Parts: sequence; C-alpha cells; structure tokens
Amino acid sequence: MKVKSRVQLRKNVKNKMLKDLVSTFGEELSYLEDKTLEKITLEEYSLILVDGKPLLFEIEGHVFPTVRGALEMELQKRVVTVDKGAIRFVSNGADIMAPGIVGADPEIKEGDLVIIVEETHQKPLAIGKAIMGGSEMVEATSGKAIKSISHVGDKLWNTEF
Repeated sequence: MKVKSRVQLRKNVKNKMLKDLVSTFGEELSYLEDKTLEKITLEEYSLILVDGKPLLFEIEGHVFPTVRGALEMELQKRVVTVDKGAIRFVSNGADIMAPGIVGADPEIKEGDLVIIVEETHQKPLAIGKAIMGGSEMVEATSGKAIKSISHVGDKLWNTEF
C-alpha cells in the first residue's frame, strides 16, 4: 500500500472524530482522548493510527474501527454474530449471508458499518456494511445481509507502521 500522506490530527478534528465514535459505540471509547492520533492517507481509504497502531479507518465519510481495532477495543455495539460454519468464509472475505447470522444488534440500520464476530469467543472476523437491518438479519432465511469491507488476514489487517 502506498502512503500518500501522514499527519497528526489537530485537536479540533480529533475531538469531533471522538465525539462521533462515542455517539456510535458509547463512553468506552472516551479513553482515546489521551492517545496520539495520526491520519495516514492511502489509495483506497485513510487509516487512523492510535499510538502507532492502525485501529480506525475512514470510509464513506465515517470513522470506524478496523478488525484489529474492534479486537483491541472489545466493542459491544453494531455487532453481528455468525455461526461456526460461516467463520471460514467470512475470514476469507466473503459477504455474510443471512442464514449464517445467529445474532445482531437490533439498532443496526441498512447502510450501517458493522463488526462481524464469531459465536464461540466473540472475536471480530470482519468489518462490513449492512444490507438489511439488525433484526431483519436474524429473521431472514436467505440472501446477503452484509457486504464485507475488511477481514482478518487482508492487507488492512497486515498493515504496520
């Protein structure tokens, strides 16, 4: 991945971003106020480094945790849980089909970015964009529910700075 620019975030930009994250995920992210945040602009999207680790990324005008960020921050909102049978496919970047979903945050709306976790250990596998609402995902018996954006083992996962 080619880095176009790398800058430390200004206080006002950082505060606005943190306010958006806290409104989405709750007060558990307020600890980021004390961290150094840098924005790295790449060809496809922008990464936000938290003390040098790529824990957030900017996509479609929104800041959202990367898979590594979701793993480290242990977030509880905007989470979709998949069964054991879906793990292999999700980890390889496949879109998430409704029959593999065993649970979803009912507040998820169509178009929201979501964290996909596995059923047994609740570990994040991927980040995706919801094609249907949270309660609809659980009830649906067929069709695509989430478009995969990033997953464990992809180039974003393996990025280090």
